[in-house]
Amino acid sequence: MNISVVRPGDLGESEISRWRELQGADPSLDNPFLSVEFALAMGRLRDYVRVAVIQDDNKIVGFFPYERHNFGIGKPLGGFLTTCHGLISVPDLRLNARALLRACRLSVFDFDHLVADQPTFAVHQSDVRPAPVMDLSGGFDFYIGQVKANSPKNYKTVRYKERKLGREQGELRFEWDSADAATLRTLLNWKSDQYRRTGRVDRFAQPWIVRLLDEMHAHRSETFAGVLTMVYAGDTPVAGHFGLRTAHTLVGWFPAYDVEFARYSPGIMHHLHMAEHAANAGLRQVDMGKGGREYKGWLKSGDLFVAEGRVSRPSATAAVHWMGRTPVNKARTIVTDRPRLYRLADRVLKGFGRMRTSTQNQSATGVVKEPWGVG
Repeated sequence: MNISVVRPGDLGESEISRWRELQGADPSLDNPFLSVEFALAMGRLRDYVRVAVIQDDNKIVGFFPYERHNFGIGKPLGGFLTTCHGLISVPDLRLNARALLRACRLSVFDFDHLVADQPTFAVHQSDVRPAPVMDLSGGFDFYIGQVKANSPKNYKTVRYKERKLGREQGELRFEWDSADAATLRTLLNWKSDQYRRTGRVDRFAQPWIVRLLDEMHAHRSETFAGVLTMVYAGDTPVAGHFGLRTAHTLVGWFPAYDVEFARYSPGIMHHLHMAEHAANAGLRQVDMGKGGREYKGWLKSGDLFVAEGRVSRPSATAAVHWMGRTPVNKARTIVTDRPRLYRLADRVLKGFGRMRTSTQNQSATGVVKEPWGVG
């Protein structure tokens, strides 16, 4: 085995073609975050992105995209932005993971959405988690029949709210694969508001992430594209989503809605319309990603599996990294595994978000009160 490390932009046409060939030959790699187009875009925007090119007997047998941060800390490509990562390789490629890290000049590689059971990393997996999917391989009618059977009350409630929205706000219209940049900005503004309102970090405060989404939105090919969708009531946008797709899979990425319409549950309504149009466009599944909201439990009709774990080489950097990261990762897993804890954590973050927004508004008007209403 020979492993060479390059920047994504240094990949030649033959290497890009080989990447696509390897990905297309293995159904477990059918995810746009594993596509060469995503790696190329990340490489244009981030200086720390690298790709390990793995050869056996002068033939490329795999690619390992990753981020190399200070002190040799390795992170998956896209880090917290993505819901899938791993080796793009021939089936059953088995490398010594620590030797791979050495070739990549990494001390440690922490993963939480790795394609499960890849032989190179399987021994380093600490947990395997389900990632809910809307399985459209049998067509939308078959899928929606499963939803009705599994969650009849939820389904009826959503459809009732949908009819109510149409009566009260205007006839509903769904737009699939919008190319309009202004529509994307509307969605991102909703999402930024959601991040602030719920106490999360606003990802779109980082200009490079906005540029990444703009690039992805502009990309159009049969095997990779950004897909922007939106539900309208009359001429008013209500709920939307921006995600990436391969030829067969759409991955959930940034869903959001206008809070003025929250009482109609527009996000879930949007997901059902999105699934219908995805099926009509020939896609076989919508990957909603692991963890998160309860709605995934009743919208799903299957699961993919992703792994959590860590690979390290003996070093002081790896030891310090373990002390800082492992307790946090375990706590996150415990919370997301338990709906009651997840709801509690969500309420706490939303409370923090409301307090922060209130403080910012008071600062803007020159009147600042203590968070507890004192003085």
